Amino acid sequence: MIPWYHRSLDFEKLWREFPPAPDYFKTVYSMPHEELRALQSERFVRQMQRAWEIPFYQRHWGKAGIKRGDIRCLDDLKHLPAFSVHDLRDSIARHPPWGDLMGVDPETDDPMPLILQTSGGTTGLPRAMIYTPRDREVMNINTARRMYMQGVRPFDRVQVALATGLPNAGFLLRESLWKYTGAVPIITGTGNQTPSRRQIEIMRSWGINFFAALAPYLRHVGNVARDELNFDVRELKLKGLLCWLGVDDRKPIEEQWGTDVFDNYGTNEFGTVCCDCRYKTGMHVFEDAFVAEVADPVTLEERPTGEKGVLVLTTLFKHAAPMVRFNTNDVLSFIAGDCPCGSTHRRLSKVFGRADNMVKFRGVSIFPEAIGALVAEQAGSNGEYICIVEPPSASSRDEMTVLVEAAELSVEHSRLKAALSRRFHEALGVKLEVKVVGNGELSRLTGISDLMKVRRLLDKRKS
Repeated sequence: MIPWYHRSLDFEKLWREFPPAPDYFKTVYSMPHEELRALQSERFVRQMQRAWEIPFYQRHWGKAGIKRGDIRCLDDLKHLPAFSVHDLRDSIARHPPWGDLMGVDPETDDPMPLILQTSGGTTGLPRAMIYTPRDREVMNINTARRMYMQGVRPFDRVQVALATGLPNAGFLLRESLWKYTGAVPIITGTGNQTPSRRQIEIMRSWGINFFAALAPYLRHVGNVARDELNFDVRELKLKGLLCWLGVDDRKPIEEQWGTDVFDNYGTNEFGTVCCDCRYKTGMHVFEDAFVAEVADPVTLEERPTGEKGVLVLTTLFKHAAPMVRFNTNDVLSFIAGDCPCGSTHRRLSKVFGRADNMVKFRGVSIFPEAIGALVAEQAGSNGEYICIVEPPSASSRDEMTVLVEAAELSVEHSRLKAALSRRFHEALGVKLEVKVVGNGELSRLTGISDLMKVRRLLDKRKS
């Protein structure tokens, strides 16, 4: 039997369960807190029933002494052990090629249309994830909801500078735009698929309304337009930039492009989890599809609103690979108060960094993201940097060099180097070597034109 996609789902039923835009904004978006919590709890119980059918959870929860029936409602979620990317890698090693989390067995299950996409990892084989039609359609709906929240409307031309190979993001935006917004997706891909100069030429020639890219690439494209084409990207008069800010600062990018930057957060396993609305007061979580927790990085106990912690996520819709208490290791915080847009869903801050990206250097814990924030303060830099840690030298001390790009030819390298050296020592309490290079010279090391995840750290002690 060949499974036809359009017969694999009751689409009308799914749309009632997870309303696409604009229906979403008339229903779940402003649902009273008590009703929303009840909806989450009902869906969580069903997700747990599905998860117990999957070997990964039978093993993972069994090791913690948890049995079927122990977790009866959403309030019991905190009793489940979290898991992380390290557990996923262990699962893949035990059961190659995709691990035992997928919950779909080609040997025994009826055939169904499946899609495989991966993380955009910068080292080793990327993590594969399989999506059933239900999984993929809810991810499409959520991603389209966020683009509607950020102003995308029918016939808008949306240029997407995200990878369209194994990584998930580029194809997810294409599907979401095409199926649920009425806008026209123009998938140019990353800089190695469509060179940055050509990205700009397309924007100018085709009257692009929105540009979707990671924050470092937005800066890079703006710099290429200025330095190589003598063109100010503010002249494009875009309606907005659909961005994944990560640890980057919104304001310099908005000033460079002359338009709003809308932040979003998601992962390969979840799709879009939360996003800015037009008020940009924090990223609204799609709480009819996810339960979000902010927890202590060590104990995984819940952190109060406003305090930083790791984001732990649980899906409420997935059939293949339901994710129950997945520790993303991304550091965020919940934002107090209400948003003027009227949504009752909780909001998350921008990403402050990764709990597992810390490097120990001469007894000091350093986050590359913290260095990046200090680099961005300096007007003489264009914000591009990479940290390189060398193994112990003849003096038996580790060495870290921060390579930083100058914004323009007129920037005096020695002065920028001195300013950064002082600032690093003040903020981090450790002396770092600084080397200033020309605009664009770090692209080979950071992969800014080629990779979904830009490299900010090369720790040669591990090589």
